[in-house]
Amino acid sequence: MSLFRASFPAQGDFAPLFRLLDDYDSHRSTRQQPSLRSFSPRFDVRESEEAYHLDGELPGIYQKDIDIEFSDPQTLVVKGRTEREYHAEPKDDNGAEDTAAEGGKTAAVGHRFWASERSVGEFQRTFSFPARVDQDAVKATLKNGILSVLVPKATATATKKITIE
Repeated sequence: MSLFRASFPAQGDFAPLFRLLDDYDSHRSTRQQPSLRSFSPRFDVRESEEAYHLDGELPGIYQKDIDIEFSDPQTLVVKGRTEREYHAEPKDDNGAEDTAAEGGKTAAVGHRFWASERSVGEFQRTFSFPARVDQDAVKATLKNGILSVLVPKATATATKKITIE
């Protein structure tokens, strides 16, 4: 004897149930106050004899939205933010453009997302170095969505003998 009634969907046919759950999530997310999301970009950190090399993935993030600073003599903080950006849709058959387009961006109002996988919001990564670094000689570049930061190691302080007079 089966524990399920005959009206239960056939095995593996749970698509209507998943659609219902997705619709519920969409409905619930539109009712909540917008919250600030955060994400953590991925970085490669390498060490050479002279410096530490940091290479991080920050696709679509403008240079003006990234801050790099030292929180203490051996700790570097990389932080910033990004927002989702949409470009105007192609012209329709009549040659009319999307009327919601302003400056190459469109709001996603009225759009139903099938997937939302891009990172948005604020990010912050902290890197602590095991040795002293030369803060004044740090160089950073942003090219093709890759942030590269070169943090030179501080030169060893020479010992200085003090003579007593």
